[in-house]
Amino acid sequence: MRDSLHGVSILADLRTVAVHRGFRRLFAVRLVSQSGDGMFQAGLATLFFFSPENLATAGAVAAAFAVLLLPFTIVGPFAGPLLDRWRRRQVLFVGNAVRVVLTAVLALLMATDGVSVAVYVIALVTLGVNRFLLAALSAALPRVVPREQLLIANTISPTLGAVAAVIGAALGFLIGLLVPAGPGKNGLVLTIAAVIFGLASLLALRLGKDQLGPDLVPGVRSLAQAWKDVRATATDLVAGARYLVARRTPGAALGVMAIHRFLYGVNFIALILISRNLLTDPSDASAGLAMFGLLSGISFAGNGLAIVLTPIAHERMAPSTWVVVCLGLGALSQVLMAAAPTFVVIAAAAVLMGLAVQGAKIAVDTIVQRDTADTYRGRAFSLYDTLYNGAFAGAAAVAAAVLPDTGWSRVVFLALAVLYVVLGIAYRRMTTVLHDRPRPVPLAPPH
Repeated sequence: MRDSLHGVSILADLRTVAVHRGFRRLFAVRLVSQSGDGMFQAGLATLFFFSPENLATAGAVAAAFAVLLLPFTIVGPFAGPLLDRWRRRQVLFVGNAVRVVLTAVLALLMATDGVSVAVYVIALVTLGVNRFLLAALSAALPRVVPREQLLIANTISPTLGAVAAVIGAALGFLIGLLVPAGPGKNGLVLTIAAVIFGLASLLALRLGKDQLGPDLVPGVRSLAQAWKDVRATATDLVAGARYLVARRTPGAALGVMAIHRFLYGVNFIALILISRNLLTDPSDASAGLAMFGLLSGISFAGNGLAIVLTPIAHERMAPSTWVVVCLGLGALSQVLMAAAPTFVVIAAAAVLMGLAVQGAKIAVDTIVQRDTADTYRGRAFSLYDTLYNGAFAGAAAVAAAVLPDTGWSRVVFLALAVLYVVLGIAYRRMTTVLHDRPRPVPLAPPH
């Protein structure tokens, strides 16, 4: 591990954890699954935010995000307790298989009837399954790498998964450019996404049935018993939340990540509006989409910096300290955003935002995985996912109220900078009081 951290090489880090067969197989599922996600979601982004009929006002963008995220915020808590009950390998296999069916139906509807209420409903359900799968992948990771290599695995696995999603989105966009306009255009992209989901489902079968946990599996659950599991979810989720708070360090990490996600969410909405209405002609949706793609790519470069810098930082400081540093970088990005509404300034701020959000996420993932018992880990990441989506949906609502349709406001960005600083100071004081150590808590199995 030390050679990997000193080498500052993504390939070296990947070789460190790739010696474990279980990691390689889980990683393959993630890469293929998320590449399909990217292809699927690129079409939704174009439909919701950059279609010619969408005027992209702050309120319209906020409403679209509410439609996409609020259902998952409500349904999301049910994922964790089920991940603590059901074999996570089976979740990856069945979940991706379900997405094959849903995406194929969606492709058929797009090719025959076009956009309809059914299209929106199926798209939302498919995205909901995606969130469930991502939670399962995170909860399973500690089962395929040693504890001391979790930070490296958390640096590489989710981030390169995001790279796969970007590649999938780029391929989807390229196919859209090459295929002539018509009802079959969107259907073709979705059909390819369905094939990719099918491949991810088959790859999950290479993992052992019990390899990904959980440790406590109360028998094989039949479909008739599934409803009992769902009804028990509320109790299990409350127990999981109490456990995380009692353990202190994972609860504090989840709290700071939720607020960080809220602040980033306001920026993300601003970036969409700036791309569509400020840096390009508001009447040219294609130019707005291209500008947003460029700025998103620049922000993704910041994610890449996090891959390189987080292991270096881990040599010199605790993950909680790195979270504070990332919050400071987030504050700096807001000061830059407030400086001037020009492409160069906004691009520089986007790099810092990408570094700050990804660097903090890697550290928080590590803290939660390190300090949470396997019995509760599924619930921990379900709560993580719920807070993640809920904070973003809340950010969209706030952005609609405080941002102009151009997306740029010096007062708003300076206020966000202050909030970043306050959050960093508060989290630093909290971890100092806790001595950055979890408190022992007795374990109780799920009902």
